Amino acid sequence: MRTFDLSPLYRSTVGFDRLFSLLDQVGGVENGGTTYPPYNIERTGENAYRITVAVAGFTEQDLGIEVKENTLTIRGEKQPVEKSADVLYQGIAARAFERRFQLADHVEIRGASLANGLLHVDLVRKVPEAMKPRQIPITTGSAPSTIEATAVSDGVQTGAGSKVAA
Repeated sequence: MRTFDLSPLYRSTVGFDRLFSLLDQVGGVENGGTTYPPYNIERTGENAYRITVAVAGFTEQDLGIEVKENTLTIRGEKQPVEKSADVLYQGIAARAFERRFQLADHVEIRGASLANGLLHVDLVRKVPEAMKPRQIPITTGSAPSTIEATAVSDGVQTGAGSKVAA
């Protein structure tokens, strides 16, 4: 797979920081391609989603969830525990992690819960009324309204204040 270095573009653009960070994340630059901890993203309703992260061995005190600028960050760091016995084999990972998710506009966190080693983060998309699709009524039987307009032809004004049927 090819990798592209976008750093020359950072020097000559303003206001595209989020776009470049998204491109870096898609390319795996930001998180280094780590797969720990495993997670699922599922749609639970028309505008509802759930992110489930496998965090076996972590408690509520070991986990942190933060939302900043449309980025959901889930962190886990185990608190040191006194060993009561010698561990002969440790197959359950207890290393620190940080997992980031880019959220679309108008997506809000509804809540989070921890059960059976799985952290569930519920999200909901709340689109403002002004951005929802709406039907425009069509009226019949009335005369077309007129709009005052100025016609411009080849850069020369030709009829200031003429009425045009809409």
